[in-house]
Amino acid sequence: MVVPRPALLENTGDAPFTLLPGARIIVAGSGADVVGRLLRDELASDCRRDLAVVHEPPAFGDIAIVIADDEGPAGHAAEGYTLDVAAEGVRIGAATAAGAFWGVQTLRQLVPAVCDGDPLTVAAVRISDHPRFAYRGAMLDVARHFFPPADVKRFIDAIVLLKLNHLHLHLTDDQGWRIEIASWPELTRHGGSTGSDGSRGGYYTAGEYRDLVDYAAERCVTIVPEIDMPGHTNAALSSYPELNPDGVAPALYTGSEVGFSTLQTGDPVTDRFVRDVIGELAALTPGPYLHIGGDECLSTPVQDFLTFIRQAAEAVAESGKIPIGWHEMGRSAELPTGTVGQYWSFRTPQNGAAEETLSFVRGGGAVIMSPADVAYLDIVYEEGDVIGQDWADGPTDLRSSYEWDPARIVPGLGDAHILGVEAPLWTETIATVEEVEDMVFPRIAAIAEIGWSSAPADTGAVETARDFDDFASRVGRLAEHWDASGTSYRRVPGVPWPEVVVG
Repeated sequence: MVVPRPALLENTGDAPFTLLPGARIIVAGSGADVVGRLLRDELASDCRRDLAVVHEPPAFGDIAIVIADDEGPAGHAAEGYTLDVAAEGVRIGAATAAGAFWGVQTLRQLVPAVCDGDPLTVAAVRISDHPRFAYRGAMLDVARHFFPPADVKRFIDAIVLLKLNHLHLHLTDDQGWRIEIASWPELTRHGGSTGSDGSRGGYYTAGEYRDLVDYAAERCVTIVPEIDMPGHTNAALSSYPELNPDGVAPALYTGSEVGFSTLQTGDPVTDRFVRDVIGELAALTPGPYLHIGGDECLSTPVQDFLTFIRQAAEAVAESGKIPIGWHEMGRSAELPTGTVGQYWSFRTPQNGAAEETLSFVRGGGAVIMSPADVAYLDIVYEEGDVIGQDWADGPTDLRSSYEWDPARIVPGLGDAHILGVEAPLWTETIATVEEVEDMVFPRIAAIAEIGWSSAPADTGAVETARDFDDFASRVGRLAEHWDASGTSYRRVPGVPWPEVVVG
């Protein structure tokens, strides 16, 4: 019925709720106004119903949103919620605005996607729900192909329906620099002027970035910015010759190779550059995290890499943020306490990835799980796809995206060590927001359910512990809402997709 699957959902068998003309959204508690207005806007968009948001006692047929310390499921105050649907009305209870907002997303999925005419009814249910992991993310690579603010907002609107609460923006790479840094203006003027395959460039001004951060925060999404370093830095090197060991700026790069670029390490100009960039980005970002990459540094000598990454992570910590880096950063045992690692190897760890990942836990940090062969959304669905990549052990179908568990990949890494999950989308081959959505949906629904819903029973085999057929039936219903909102998606085999309406 709902994706992600709630912790507890009971069909009461009672008479359904009917959304009648004159129904109101009743709000009470800190933050309920904003959540109520978002529900109002979403119902107007989803099913063309216009409801007033008021501070009054609920009457028959109203939708109530109540935020108070004693609301929501016990022990899950941060994002938990309760949702009761009955003939008399709908009531969402939560201890926080985030919990209430996730309750609203569940209600949206329960409301019929096809809303022409009356009556509009919702089945009577009782739900008590909360997430398994605190961090449930998607990553959008805006460095290879640039996506303007309107596209990013469209992406945010689509992922919140699945209760994803972090958007990792990969802002810099060899092909482009996408965030304004006032003290180093050539980064965007020159380094942001192109993208993969010679595509149009672009970047976010400080004002545009703040607006994206605010837009996301209102929808309970935290922006996690990434400045990849010391590799993946050709756009920066091309913008400033002094960042290069020989003082010569390379040409802008529009290809897809990796590992060839590196900042000059152990140099005072580079040190100032890193601290300036981190300091300005931290000041623009109210969220707790700042990602510094650290992956595929094939051109950086090992000792130089270890020294550089320690100093860069220290600069992040000194800026008041928690450093995040790809699991290769775990080669250093001297990262600031609490540094978060992001695992991107396969379901079977390769080339020391398991040990590098556990290094973050030993340093008092946690791990975000993004195994490439099931969670990377730019990997093709099937052989012969015209967009996407196929390096991650072949195609990734919807079943593969669903039938894995974050706590069963790195030996010794359990739920207590895992901050959450993230589904990255790299855009070397992806140029439009419609192509983004085609690659992301429906597979991100699988990642969202893994991040939110309870762990499967320990049967010894994840493949038998998760019910893919049940999940696929719920995705089929979810697609009705994607159709109604204009969100593109791939109609993969194995899902009972809604009938295509022609004309």
